[in-house]
Amino acid sequence: MSSVILAAICGLAITPFFRWGIPSGHDFEFHMYSWMDVLAQWKQGILYPRWAALAHWGYGEARFLFYPPGSWTLGAALGAILPWKVVPGAYCWIVLTAAGMSMRTLARQWLQASDALFAGAFYAVNPYHLLIVYWRSAYAELLAAVLVPLCILCLLRLSEGRRRSILWLSLALAGAWLANVPAAMMIHYSVAGLAMLLAWQQRSPRILIKTTLAILLGAGLASFYLVPALYEQGWIKIAEVLSPGVRPQDNFLFTTIPDPDHNRFNLLVSLVASSAITVMVVAAWFARGKSDEDHQKDTDRFGEERLNPLPWVVLAFWGAATAVLMLSVSNFLWKYLPEFRFVQLPFRWLLCLNAPLAIMLAMATRQSRSRSAVRSWFTRAIVAAILLATLLIAGHRIQPPWWDQSADIEEMADSVSDGSGYEGTDEYVPANADPYELKKDWPQVSNENGTPADVRIIAWNATEKHFAAHSASAETLIVRLFNYPAWRITVGGELTQARTLEVTGLIMVPVNAGENDVRIIFARTSDRLAGDIAWLISLIVLIAAWIKTQSPNGKTGAA
Repeated sequence: MSSVILAAICGLAITPFFRWGIPSGHDFEFHMYSWMDVLAQWKQGILYPRWAALAHWGYGEARFLFYPPGSWTLGAALGAILPWKVVPGAYCWIVLTAAGMSMRTLARQWLQASDALFAGAFYAVNPYHLLIVYWRSAYAELLAAVLVPLCILCLLRLSEGRRRSILWLSLALAGAWLANVPAAMMIHYSVAGLAMLLAWQQRSPRILIKTTLAILLGAGLASFYLVPALYEQGWIKIAEVLSPGVRPQDNFLFTTIPDPDHNRFNLLVSLVASSAITVMVVAAWFARGKSDEDHQKDTDRFGEERLNPLPWVVLAFWGAATAVLMLSVSNFLWKYLPEFRFVQLPFRWLLCLNAPLAIMLAMATRQSRSRSAVRSWFTRAIVAAILLATLLIAGHRIQPPWWDQSADIEEMADSVSDGSGYEGTDEYVPANADPYELKKDWPQVSNENGTPADVRIIAWNATEKHFAAHSASAETLIVRLFNYPAWRITVGGELTQARTLEVTGLIMVPVNAGENDVRIIFARTSDRLAGDIAWLISLIVLIAAWIKTQSPNGKTGAA
């Protein structure tokens, strides 16, 4: 029943979709086009897309090599069974519901069912999640919200020597990498920091050793994505992810830069963050020292023993750390912690802050001898209403959301189905290419002067460009395709070294006089092979450890 209630609450959160259309936030087109492009490639038989063939109006980009597969797999799968105009709403509803269930599972370790349900519902539709849905459309980051409570649950079980705790934590951390890289970095830093705190509390370095093993195994389980994404960074314009406007120093709370649009949104998210931090501080104060009277009596739905009484210090430390990281006083950490700057936006730490906030708010307002159930739920309703009102009023006055209608989505779908393509993303363009110098009407294959070449197209899909070219003399053909090291080019069956057109970065293929059979294949590079091997080894380790922890009587041993 509680799952149904959570699903209904999350359904209410997206009801504006039915009235005003689809919220078209900052990343909306990026995700929608990604989902459509992936589905189109699935129909071509490409199960794991690497190259976004229709980006930059058909010149392509290496989007799917670097952007984790979690969100675009779910979005494309929904697009395969639902009309595109309802896919964003369905995606948000599924992910918000899953996030609520995840938090309920964590909170149920210390709280009674009704209190855990409140924690799950609050976490699912907290103001920052709604800001993601209606203003940012950061669907991959929203997906990572499902894993935040699970990672902390697994870490706390690991600290108590629970069964298979290392394995469960590694799976959760691998899921974070496959959902969203900035969120994965926040989760990993959170897990590492909390593991050090728990090790200090318990005077047990074993916690750090086990956490390190889980982190390594989790990275191995995600290595089919991580290894190519790390190795091939030098092949694209990855520095664009830290361009002015999306750098950490530009996005601390209440920061302004010479960009009115940026400043309006930053003010909106700063007000949301300030209200959440304030509520967290008050909730932490009232939740301190409290223990669950029924803690030793209840067991969770899976029959596992509950965790030790609520680690208030752990949650308070986590919440305080996430709050500080959103302020400019933490700028030195953003500069010097390894890869920390790639989180980009300090306010993203709200994704983590809302986990301790949900639990401590439920703890602080639960029914007790001095507080009736009615008073408890009335207090919760007031707090939720204040936070929601902050978002709605600030959003209405500072930066109203943008909306797309069914016709807009149909236009997007048509640009994918007819092959005309869509606008790409700067950071996934090959390092030697300039997408702003491209022409939309450039032919698929042309001579060096830009006129269409005498060719017969045999195959032209995401991973293969195959054509027969007739030339009166030896010349160089220009293909409507960015040159990327993964492209393998053969002319007449012989491997050919292609050149790159200056400025635009397009592929230039030398051909001989007469008939030439030209094939350009997106080949498996050595780094992708290494990632697949590392993933297979990690999977074998996981399965072997899983089997090893299975005792003869069917119970699991420690891991």
